[in-house]
Parts: sequence; C-alpha cells; structure tokens
Amino acid sequence: MEKTRCAWAGKEEIYIRYHDREWGVPVRDDQKQFEFLTLEGFQAGLSWITILKKRENFRKAFDNFDYKKIALYNEDKIQSLLMDEGIIRNQLKIRAAVSNAKAFIEVQKEFGSFCNYIWGFVNGKTVDGKRKRLDEIPANTELSDRISRDLKKRGFKFVGSTVVYSHLQATGIINDHLTACFRHDEVRNTQP
Repeated sequence: MEKTRCAWAGKEEIYIRYHDREWGVPVRDDQKQFEFLTLEGFQAGLSWITILKKRENFRKAFDNFDYKKIALYNEDKIQSLLMDEGIIRNQLKIRAAVSNAKAFIEVQKEFGSFCNYIWGFVNGKTVDGKRKRLDEIPANTELSDRISRDLKKRGFKFVGSTVVYSHLQATGIINDHLTACFRHDEVRNTQP
C-alpha cells in the first residue's frame, strides 16, 4: 500500500528519501544544523532538488560541513571553491558560508551550542504546524522573521526569513508535514 506523503515529495527518489528520512526530524546536533543552514543559504533563489543532487559534492567541498575548518578558509580555498563545478559557484554564498561559520562559533560560545540558541526560540519543543494542505504552509512567519533578524544581527548572511523558515522546517523545529502524511505523527513522536 502506498504511503501518503506531503505532495512536494513528488516522485523523484531523492526527494522521497529526503522527505521520508530527514525533513522535519528534530536536529539536536550542531554540525547537522550548520549543514542545513549552509545548504538553505545556497538554495536561496534555486530549487531544493538542485541542492539535494549536489549535496555530496557540497560535503566534500566544505569538509563535511565542519564549521571549525570552514571558519579558517582563506582566499585560496575560496577561489578553489569558486572553480568547483560540483557545487553552486556563487561567490557571495561561498563567502557567506565562511563568515557564517565564524558567526556560528560565536553563537556556540554565547549559548553553549547552536542548538541551545535556535531551539531556545521555541522553548526546546517542535512547533506543530498542523497543516492540512500545502497552500496552508507559509513562506515565513513571525518566528522566522524574529530569528532572521537575530541571526543577521549576529553577522550571519543569506538568512532571510524565508531561508530561516525552510531551515526550521528541515531541522524539525517546525513540523510542517501535512497532517495526512505518514511522517507527521512519526516526527511529532520523536520529541525528547
């Protein structure tokens, strides 16, 4: 019997796998948070499937999203990334990943972890969107507006409210699996 999924998962195997295994699962690991934040920034203006198809290339190019290493990238490394055809070669986005790594480390110093910081906006508990239809899912909310402003104040780039909202969905801070989707209750039940 075919499982009911969020309609955006479509028929492409890479999308289905991402939807079924990752999207919306609460992320409590800083490196994984940084990976999603970086990929969401690269996705700005592009389709998510483009990023998913290049994800392994991104992992190789960006030292598996080790933000401590990325924070130390010099101009030579940035220039080599600009030549890497396996990733999105947008200079502003590449430079943003480096500066975001530095800002990420500063947030860790202040809050103990990035997870403490980002989950603090929702008191550590996933917000259940309880959406029945795709057209009920917003591009941004007051919460994503507030987090976006705070991230920008802390020096993060490519963290507009829509990018932040996508990040909150991807990392399970907001559960926007449709209520009919088989993952909605599974994700809701993964809370600590």
